Amino acid sequence: MLIALCLDRLVGWPDQIYRRLSHPVVGIGYLISWSDQMLNRDSWPAALRKVAGLFCLIVILVALFMLTTVIVSGLPFGWAEGVLTAVLAWPFLAAKSLGDHVRAVAVPLQDNDLPAARQAVSMIVGRNCDQLDPPAVVRAAVESLAENTSDGVTAPLFWGVLFGLPGLVVYKAINTADSMIGYRTEKYQAFGWAAARLDDLVNLIPARLTGLIYALLARAPVHALQTMLTDAPGHRSPNAGWPESAVAAALGIRLSGPRLYDGLASSDPWLNETGRDPGPQDITAALQLYSRLLWVVSLSLFSGAVVLFFANQGAGP
Repeated sequence: MLIALCLDRLVGWPDQIYRRLSHPVVGIGYLISWSDQMLNRDSWPAALRKVAGLFCLIVILVALFMLTTVIVSGLPFGWAEGVLTAVLAWPFLAAKSLGDHVRAVAVPLQDNDLPAARQAVSMIVGRNCDQLDPPAVVRAAVESLAENTSDGVTAPLFWGVLFGLPGLVVYKAINTADSMIGYRTEKYQAFGWAAARLDDLVNLIPARLTGLIYALLARAPVHALQTMLTDAPGHRSPNAGWPESAVAAALGIRLSGPRLYDGLASSDPWLNETGRDPGPQDITAALQLYSRLLWVVSLSLFSGAVVLFFANQGAGP
């Protein structure tokens, strides 16, 4: 997992590879989309669509688990196994691409190009961005950075450390399913129910761990921890509020609050309500905080690898 993270931080998923081979997550997305088209029928009752969604999710996850288990079992033993597993795990992390997408929002904002900033932020959030003012654009970008730190970095690594490549790939499939069909809309309320609930479950620990790291990296860690513990439970998501509230407190800004989401107005409470409205410079500050988190995660993985290495040496043959 450490080598995979280093690869992702250095080069991400190069455009040349994407154009020629696409991306493994795109393949998972095709499976989910095909299941949606085949079994999410408007004419079916909600109970049947819920069962169909659960069935499709189980089949996809079991198939991916078995495939990755067979692949790993066929790898050569020793250091080569670790390196090859890292290469296979690499595309399922999104550390570099997440930073790049958020940075793409900051550049036009700094040039006072609000339409371009709205377009850039619409690529990473699901809300209506057409009428966002500059503080709302910044909030959307920083919230996406905070939430997706868990979805794209911490959680995949967490499950990868526990269960290897199969654990990482299965997690990514769950997360992808949630992002595609886990909506509370008429079309997906029933069919995507299982994907949404399972995604909440597998992100339970990683989201809180991500929030904890962000809070500890703040200039006032005690305040950040208190804000996270107070505000996160009130967030509409059982997981996203933890890293978002920690980042809000760390930067001294307020996040979330009322917004348009899926075309509907929400009355979400503020995270770190006493904070100021953010400006373009706060995206840069958030990216710096994100970079420090990646170093903490990298050093933690390195330390764990060293401990396991010497533990195995001491255990003997």
